Amino acid sequence: MICMNTLSIERKTQVIATLVEGNRIRATVRMTGVAKNTIVKLLAEVGSACAKYQDAHLRNLPCKRIQCDEIWSFCYAKQKNVPMEKQGEFGYGDVWTWTAICADTKIVPSFFVGLRDAGCAYHFVHDLAGRLKNRVQLTTDGHKPYLTAVDDAFGSDIDYAMLVKIYGASAEKDSRYSPAECIGMYSDVVTGNPDPKHISTSYVER
Repeated sequence: MICMNTLSIERKTQVIATLVEGNRIRATVRMTGVAKNTIVKLLAEVGSACAKYQDAHLRNLPCKRIQCDEIWSFCYAKQKNVPMEKQGEFGYGDVWTWTAICADTKIVPSFFVGLRDAGCAYHFVHDLAGRLKNRVQLTTDGHKPYLTAVDDAFGSDIDYAMLVKIYGASAEKDSRYSPAECIGMYSDVVTGNPDPKHISTSYVER
């Protein structure tokens, strides 16, 4: 196995390319011959560098249509399996990635990893607002914390609509995380005059 201090730029590029293609860390170990701990350290380094680059350079963006959504995941264990001594400690159990995407260019101007609560909505939407050059049309799902966060960050200077989905009962309530079947949806104009044909979260959900 190859350790970090002997890893060439070419090997680092190979490791990152393998991960970007969707391979897991163990598969990347087998494919590249690079040690697991080295891959984890490299991933953390690249992630930090990307975050710094995005924060510095993704500013004054001329986006016109933005879609937002939250992606569920978990760390350590699923929420129901988190030990009592770790309950309520971030990084154990449910973790959500708040994501914004430009519907035209597919650039991701802002993302935030946290809980699915009002505080994280506030941080995420304010960060997004600070990166945009023009008035935009924004579509989110029906998650209520967006309402206060968007109003506080943008005021009336936005064309904002929620796309609210209606779900049926889940057949797998407790066995695993699996969203119930979507049986309908409706759009709800919140602020401004959003174009109905662009009220969508299809790109960000994809």
